Amino acid sequence: MYGYIVVDQPELKFREFDKYCSYYCGLCDSLAEAHGLKGQISLSYDMTFLVILLTGLYEPETIYSEERCVTHPLRKHPVRRNVVSDYVADMNVLLTYYKCMDDWYDEKKVLKITYAGVLKKDIKKLEKKYPHKAEIIRKSLSKLSEYEKAQETNIDKPAEQFGILLGEVAAMKDDEWSYELRVLGNNLGRFIYLLDAYDDLEKDEKKNNYNVFKYHKDVDDFDTFAENILKAYMAGCARAFERLPILANAELLRNIIYSGVWTKFYAARRKRIDTAGKQLEEHNDRSI
Repeated sequence: MYGYIVVDQPELKFREFDKYCSYYCGLCDSLAEAHGLKGQISLSYDMTFLVILLTGLYEPETIYSEERCVTHPLRKHPVRRNVVSDYVADMNVLLTYYKCMDDWYDEKKVLKITYAGVLKKDIKKLEKKYPHKAEIIRKSLSKLSEYEKAQETNIDKPAEQFGILLGEVAAMKDDEWSYELRVLGNNLGRFIYLLDAYDDLEKDEKKNNYNVFKYHKDVDDFDTFAENILKAYMAGCARAFERLPILANAELLRNIIYSGVWTKFYAARRKRIDTAGKQLEEHNDRSI
């Protein structure tokens, strides 16, 4: 994934941040056990949010332990793991594989097809275990690829496909909460796709890659324009979250939804402004 769905660490108490890290490490353990090192490589903060969300909703039995690992070899660190961790680990590997294949077809990235090849054996098992979800993910990424090749200018169309994809992943069970989880995941997926596009706009322009914001960058106050679109999607995500009966880890989740996701946006905006300022200075220097 992209690493945009993170905590606002300065606003968290130490014990809340430790709990967040323990779920992250639990997801890492699930990836290692089910898929080995090749699975651990795909670990992301975005999917850690999903572990905490679904754990808060379903409250499964969670095993707490303290462990050492390659990343933390000198001291033990807390680990929380449950059936949600295992489910999200599987979804993470599925998403990673199909995204790698998509990048290969679109841009012929050798590293991506190599990684996809390493995951292939695991994917065959996951496609049998989650046939419907695998099909939704494939179709969404395929449609997204079509939009990108066609240089689609409508912001909602490519964002919608990533929303459909993440909405399906968020709905762990077919139960009374699956609708709200799909709504939450759909809005969050759209947010992730467009924040990534906003963050990569200058890079994509230089490389002549598709970026839906390229067709809207000349609007008045483009940064506010992009921010308002992102706010609309996160508002939809927040409304769906508040309708779910989540008590466990609710404040940690609110920290991510209402604050954490915006730390990445503001960092991207500062980078854009700094880059624009430097480009203007260089232009003025050449004009003198």
